[in-house]
Amino acid sequence: MSNQPNFTDLTLPKPSWLDTGDNAWQLTSASFVAFQSVPGLVILYTGIVKTKWAINSAFMAFYAFAMTLICWVLWAYKVGFGDQMLPFAGFPRPVMTIDDELEQAWVPAANTAPAFPQATMVYFQFVFAAITLIIMAGAFLGRMNFTAWMIFVPFWLTFSYCVGAFSLWGGGFLYQMGTIDYSGGYVIHLSSGTAGFVGAALIGPRLPKDREDNRPNNLGFVLVGAGLLWIGWNGFNGGDPYAASTDAAAAVLNTNVCTAASLLTWTICDIIYFKKPSVLGAVQGMITGLVCITPGAGVVAGWGAIIMGIASGCVPWVSMNIVIHKIPYLRSVDDALGIVHTHCITGLLGGFLTGIFATGDGSLAFASNLSSGGAITGNGRQVWVQLVAAFFVIGWNIVWTTIILLAIKLVVPLRMLPENLEIGDDAIHGEAAYVFGEQVQLSLLHGDLSRTAANHDNEITYGEPVNNEDVSNTKATTTAENSEKQ
Repeated sequence: MSNQPNFTDLTLPKPSWLDTGDNAWQLTSASFVAFQSVPGLVILYTGIVKTKWAINSAFMAFYAFAMTLICWVLWAYKVGFGDQMLPFAGFPRPVMTIDDELEQAWVPAANTAPAFPQATMVYFQFVFAAITLIIMAGAFLGRMNFTAWMIFVPFWLTFSYCVGAFSLWGGGFLYQMGTIDYSGGYVIHLSSGTAGFVGAALIGPRLPKDREDNRPNNLGFVLVGAGLLWIGWNGFNGGDPYAASTDAAAAVLNTNVCTAASLLTWTICDIIYFKKPSVLGAVQGMITGLVCITPGAGVVAGWGAIIMGIASGCVPWVSMNIVIHKIPYLRSVDDALGIVHTHCITGLLGGFLTGIFATGDGSLAFASNLSSGGAITGNGRQVWVQLVAAFFVIGWNIVWTTIILLAIKLVVPLRMLPENLEIGDDAIHGEAAYVFGEQVQLSLLHGDLSRTAANHDNEITYGEPVNNEDVSNTKATTTAENSEKQ
């Protein structure tokens, strides 16, 4: 007879509602999305800015990831997915007890009960919230006061992100209308793109020399970060059926098909217009493809994904490289990484196209009981529903981003001090990304080894190329602002 102790009796019985396969896929998907933020966007931001902003840009992303998680478990998760308090928000409550974590996931207003624990659901939805703020940070790089960013994150999460999440996913009024936002084309990308543009306008532009010479300091980092973003999107869209289902597989395939089509289309546009293929252009096309397919990933067919990819490779390209230069005010707003083009415009485009190309079978597989598909199924109303939801998200984010930033401005400046803008990471954090020795530290680390203006006539930069008139206007604006402060 064995003397080995029997630990079987100490093991809790498996709950009848738990599907271990669904739980495993959901946790894997959440981890994929977390990798998109840290290290994905952290690495991409480190490489895509001037050397003197590498640490600050990466730290903005790292901080947002941590702060969002603490706010999420203390109150924000329940605002987005808890019991309904308002048509667009749930009651703020913590999710902190062991019973909260072990019980079955439950979204009461949407009457949804996935076959995995609430701890899994809380973490899965957290990584979506975190990446939204990190994406938005891309519009503010190179001049936002870090203390202002620290204050901004919890307030915007609570009053903007959670409202969109509850309205569209948590059972709110847009969900009840039948809006299709499969994985965040509106909740994440349209909101971050809108808020990013508003914030960029209120914070003000980077230094003229930083706008003029905005070439990446490490293109290899950019490609690594972009690669993590692309592959991580398999969890981003593949996890939203809340199950290891046939619809999850369709979402993953459609995501990659649309992204590939968008990347190729953007590259062709670059070749036609700039006479050369651009790696940075390909990265932008990759991002717009990922964003465009997100609202309809599991409800459109493969041919619909290709059409959406072609559209997302063309429309944002035109807005970023041509249209923006025709509108002086829009061009004067320094959206550092072109977030309004790659996320706001593309998120709106994706939601609109989802209203057209959503299939009946795809909607049924996604368990979207309030929608029978898009216009191709004869449901033309879906296009109108998608536009109503888009206008709400845009309007809400314009108002609340403005309110939050103006309130913060009463406490701390939104912009860094002029001397910090000149020096960068070393002045702000006491650290630098690359240390080569005392002789070249001050010049090379701060991105100012050569103060001669870069010639960008034949070079494609990330975001929006700046012409001489734009730089002159920015110089005048910055000089006036600094004189007023002094």
